[in-house]
Amino acid sequence: MNLNEARKYESLDAVVVGAGAAGVGIGAALATLDLDSYAILEREKVGASFRQWPDEMRLITPSFPSNSFGARDLNAITTDTSPAFALDREHPTGREYAEYLQGVVDFHDLPVRTGVDVESLSPHDDGFVLHTSDGVIHSRFVVWAGGQFGRPNDDPFPGAAHCVHNSRVGSWDAFTSDCVCDPVVVVGGYESGIDAALALAERGNEVLVVDEEGPWQFRGSDPSEVLSPFTSQQLQTALEDDAPIVLEDGVRVDRVERSPDRFDASIDRFDVFGTDGERYSTRNQPVLATGFESNLGPAEEYFADEDGHPQLTDRDESTTTPGLFLSGPQVAHNGQKFCFIYKFRQRFAVVADEIANRLGVDPSPLEAYREKNMFLEDLSCCEPAMCDC
Repeated sequence: MNLNEARKYESLDAVVVGAGAAGVGIGAALATLDLDSYAILEREKVGASFRQWPDEMRLITPSFPSNSFGARDLNAITTDTSPAFALDREHPTGREYAEYLQGVVDFHDLPVRTGVDVESLSPHDDGFVLHTSDGVIHSRFVVWAGGQFGRPNDDPFPGAAHCVHNSRVGSWDAFTSDCVCDPVVVVGGYESGIDAALALAERGNEVLVVDEEGPWQFRGSDPSEVLSPFTSQQLQTALEDDAPIVLEDGVRVDRVERSPDRFDASIDRFDVFGTDGERYSTRNQPVLATGFESNLGPAEEYFADEDGHPQLTDRDESTTTPGLFLSGPQVAHNGQKFCFIYKFRQRFAVVADEIANRLGVDPSPLEAYREKNMFLEDLSCCEPAMCDC
């Protein structure tokens, strides 16, 4: 039997699904343990979701090579690396950050298998059976690290198909405006919406950003709730320099209609309607900056849901399916989201420690995570009234 045939049916200690920041990070933690076997399955490439960002988009959390002073680079996923040092960038692009992730995979020789799609997942005996595009795997444990950026929220209202989701724009240089006299309407005013507005304005487009809440008006300590300082500063500078950006809050989009322009039938006109009677008419295709939907794939049925968040134990394990763990931006505890890399990376060692203990494997190599403040077990810091991260 050759190697390819042998992989059609195999038994592993653990399977990590996804090779983004969460998957590679948890994989590096597992690599410190004496596991018999584990694998990281990725249906595309390492860092696929980052590779899909528009070329101009940057990480909003700054990278800084301060490991030698005991402070981890905010975007690092291991105890001993720094994207700032590896990439010579403070705010890497998506592709640059994907290169960092690939570097971690190569350095630690992580068992990443690309081009492998997990088609189904089901509990079976003492573990799980995963049917993949590369065969069937039985695994004692599964860590779902598929991220939440694989399913764009591109159908939030009728007529949204007439728009383009910002995640499907390879570069704003390639975004065509049918009429420079008309604004480009951007639906959504959080990070991706303002990022799109800044890039479009820099390229000579008038931009109208519409959002129900208008997050650009608020200040706070958590960039998952308000604009990050990085984006807010860019927006303030652009507005001070009279950039052609108009911000409209209190607007909830109800629908978008598309029809031929009455003066030039070869050009379409897009009408964006708000629930309170607002109407914005333009000959430029509107941009959706409406975020992403929950994406637990075939694992979704094995997590209980409450208010849109998968319910987890204090070890990030499914409350309904023992042996199934979650890693990444969908992790939440006590109403607080671990939605940034510097937040959810503190849970890699927690999951790895639990798996090690159940397998009877020495977990002591994970103490390095504890020593470097990447082993968050005390969730009392994440009480809503106390969280200031």
